[in-house]
Amino acid sequence: MNKTEELLENLEQDYKDNIDSIKQTFKRIKKKTPKNLDYFVQEKNDEVFEVIDCLSCGACCKELGPRITDHDVQRMAKGMKMKPSKFTEQYLKMDDDDYFAFNEMPCPFLMPDNYCMVYEHRPKACREYPHTDRRKFSQLLQLTELNIKTCPAAMEVSKAIVKEFGNIPVKKIRTQK
Repeated sequence: MNKTEELLENLEQDYKDNIDSIKQTFKRIKKKTPKNLDYFVQEKNDEVFEVIDCLSCGACCKELGPRITDHDVQRMAKGMKMKPSKFTEQYLKMDDDDYFAFNEMPCPFLMPDNYCMVYEHRPKACREYPHTDRRKFSQLLQLTELNIKTCPAAMEVSKAIVKEFGNIPVKKIRTQK
């Protein structure tokens, strides 16, 4: 079992163990954002993705449906050599918030090896996920709190944020030996 698989296997317990401290820290950050938050998060993001391999996970593609913009539809349809209307008809539906979403999950473009059939043309939300490398990270705290349920990388970055800015102990995951 590689590190990504281990983190994924323990994610539910890791979430239960750390969600309160993550929420407290994020609430504190929202009130007063540390000046070095973006730099710190970017640094931790880079460290985490040296260890985590998204292809060993794929949970985001299996469980989450990205919001798909009109621009995404155009790009994906062009990449698949389809008319946007045909692409929309075949792959998309309107969600409860009146945004396009895939009409089925897991993602219809996810292959068994967790590779994406439309990787070069994937939606912007997929390109940016889990959003732990973006500027103005304090504006993404609510989204990150949702993502830690699914993404081991988002969880690891969030625990690092708690450790650095929260003054709250972070519980370590239970690892198998």
